[in-house]
Amino acid sequence: MSTADEILDIVDEQDRVVGQSPRGEAYAKGLRHRCVFIEARDAQGRLFVHRRTPTKLVFPSRYDMFVGGVVGAGESYEDAALREAEEELGVSGLPRPSYLFKFLYDDGAGQTWWSAVYEVRCELPVSPQAEEVAWHDFLPEAEVERRLTEWVWVPDGLAAYERLRAYRAAAG
Repeated sequence: MSTADEILDIVDEQDRVVGQSPRGEAYAKGLRHRCVFIEARDAQGRLFVHRRTPTKLVFPSRYDMFVGGVVGAGESYEDAALREAEEELGVSGLPRPSYLFKFLYDDGAGQTWWSAVYEVRCELPVSPQAEEVAWHDFLPEAEVERRLTEWVWVPDGLAAYERLRAYRAAAG
């Protein structure tokens, strides 16, 4: 089965399931679905950053400071966060990511999804999936901040990153 055929729950403005659709159709029709964003840091606190492969269905060849992806039909955000983090980092035995908050991403052009943001510490050697990740590294936060204006980032990841900074600033 291709990723375009993966079945997703379609949700409303309150994140209630209202139907199901294949992923490719959900993207093509702009159907609201669910995604997870996991901030992964290594033992030194550096942030995992990667560039997506050119074959990705959404935002090909762009940089991202989160691992993650869509939540499958009937899957919980928590289970999707662990599955996606392990898949994209290429590890097993990762601690369960910690939930931080959820927001509705909307690009204003018909692409919208509920986005649950998590964090996880990854002290295992990573081996990202070649079909998902073209380049990766753990970068200090200051370098990520510097690269925000230099690299082309995924827009939903940038939105999650800005909300995460505000969340942490408010938590103090």
